[in-house]
Amino acid sequence: MIQLLKKHPFFSDKDIESCELLENQGYCNENYLLVADGAKYIVRKLIRDDIDRDFEWKVHTLAYEEGITAEPLLFDSEQGFMVFSFLEGEHKEVESLLPQKTKAHKRGGSTPTGIHCDKLSTTESDLKLLAHTLQKLHTIPIDRKPIKLQTDTSLIDNYPKEYVLCHNDLNPQNIFFNGDVKLIDWEYTGVNDRYFDVASVCVEFGLDEEMQKVFLDAYFGDTYSIEKLEAYKIIYIQLCKEWFEKNF
Repeated sequence: MIQLLKKHPFFSDKDIESCELLENQGYCNENYLLVADGAKYIVRKLIRDDIDRDFEWKVHTLAYEEGITAEPLLFDSEQGFMVFSFLEGEHKEVESLLPQKTKAHKRGGSTPTGIHCDKLSTTESDLKLLAHTLQKLHTIPIDRKPIKLQTDTSLIDNYPKEYVLCHNDLNPQNIFFNGDVKLIDWEYTGVNDRYFDVASVCVEFGLDEEMQKVFLDAYFGDTYSIEKLEAYKIIYIQLCKEWFEKNF
């Protein structure tokens, strides 16, 4: 990988000091920490070919303009890699509501735009910051058909849809806390009901009733449907279980 990067125009005038494969890897990319001229970069070699990388890059760029993700620097579709600025931050220690086996595998990936430092417990302030970041994401205009959830959706079919641009993979490894909140890993982004992202946070962070109310009040204000949220939480857990069974 390092030889490829040294020859690339983006790095040709830079002194590459190191390029290390991160110890833990995700499922869609190979992730490298690269240091050049004293600056840190994250390089992602794209593995899966069933992901719309052009759309992923577009959304990442729009999210960066909103200040909610790392700076995208280069997308070389021909050679199959992306480069991002290194994102400093920390993940929060959580007790997810997912089944243990599913949870363990979902936590197995590395962070593609930074290396997490300390793991700290989630506070009310953290949840309010996360809600604010989700509000920013969910107000980004995008012309895209809603995604089709690959599971039985009968539980949520009768609820009115509130389609927005969603992240769709808000596990704690994809959320950085560094004074504000940044999101990473945009492979599964797409138009979906806002309750999907909201429910995934409630599940992944294992929010109890009190902390869930803090998060929901910060995101929605006074008006939201607990019944709809609970239905989407069930769907999210169901999707995670099915993903685990398919991939392991």
